[in-house]
Amino acid sequence: MQAIAGIIFHFIGGFASGSFYMPFKKVRSWHWENYWIIGGLFSWLIVPPLAAWLTVPGFSSIIRAASPEIIRYTMLFGLLWGFGGLTYGLGVRYLGMSLGNSVVLGFCSAFGALVPAIYFNFYPAPGKTSFHDLLTTGWGRTVLAGVIICLLGIYICGRAGMMKEKELPEEKKKESVAEFSLVKGLVVAIFSGIMSACFNFGIEAGKPMAEAAVAAGMNPLFQNNVTYVVLLWGGLTTNLIWCVILNLRNKSFGDYTDKKTPLLKNYLFSALAGTTWFLQFFFYGMGESKLGNGASSWILHMAFIILVANMWGILLKEWKGVSPKTKTTITVGIATIIFSVILVGYGNSLK
Repeated sequence: MQAIAGIIFHFIGGFASGSFYMPFKKVRSWHWENYWIIGGLFSWLIVPPLAAWLTVPGFSSIIRAASPEIIRYTMLFGLLWGFGGLTYGLGVRYLGMSLGNSVVLGFCSAFGALVPAIYFNFYPAPGKTSFHDLLTTGWGRTVLAGVIICLLGIYICGRAGMMKEKELPEEKKKESVAEFSLVKGLVVAIFSGIMSACFNFGIEAGKPMAEAAVAAGMNPLFQNNVTYVVLLWGGLTTNLIWCVILNLRNKSFGDYTDKKTPLLKNYLFSALAGTTWFLQFFFYGMGESKLGNGASSWILHMAFIILVANMWGILLKEWKGVSPKTKTTITVGIATIIFSVILVGYGNSLK
């Protein structure tokens, strides 16, 4: 029953993550950096402490009592994740919901599984998995096989994107994805996927704060909410700096007060997108507390996001007008990635 509840929570979180970009599509006459940072203020600054206040009373005292090292590393991974979160938006902007999410989350899954193991191979720690463990154990080889299959799935999706670019005339590309650019999108999406894996590392770095919340008698279901507050300070910092740079470069500060644009709707849809984004990790934390395996939870979360994002890609007709062969190719690529993340999760569950 615990596992079923965990899977349901992860599905809700995956649905929120795979859907959060949709309200941004309702924003009109604003530059990308304007609606991205307004949404981000809700994602990373406003909603996380509100959620912590509702579910972990006294969360601020837990943060103050944490060691400087815990705070520093949690924020550091948040900063690094911020680059991934920032470029995630660009990846979807250039590749669309379907291809963009598949590439970003495929790399995120692969690196989320490999990077900690490589780190602990050089800096061993009790109870932590090293890359040597992955190579010499049955469950470890299962995880590595999943990572290799994941990279194969990403290649197939990239191949489908190249086929789409060749087949569709320019006006058709604009109809499906307004700013479609395969090369630019793939570069951004690969970088985003690698850096986005740092969010999972940040959760692990801040785990002592979550454990302190449980020790203080808080509901284990919401223990990660206190960690998110610190982790997302880092993400906010990265995104805020970059969006201000873009505001200066594009002279887009005026968008925030331009009465010629639907200001109220733009703010509301941006706030809705940001709040929906945070809900993915609100429910992720609940799912992880039920499953009790961080690595498997992360992979399961990625799989559900890929499924939901591609559902939106179909509804938005991002692949309308391409040949049956191209549609088959992207379907095979997506199925390969989903199979790979399930295989990685299964391998972790055997540990």
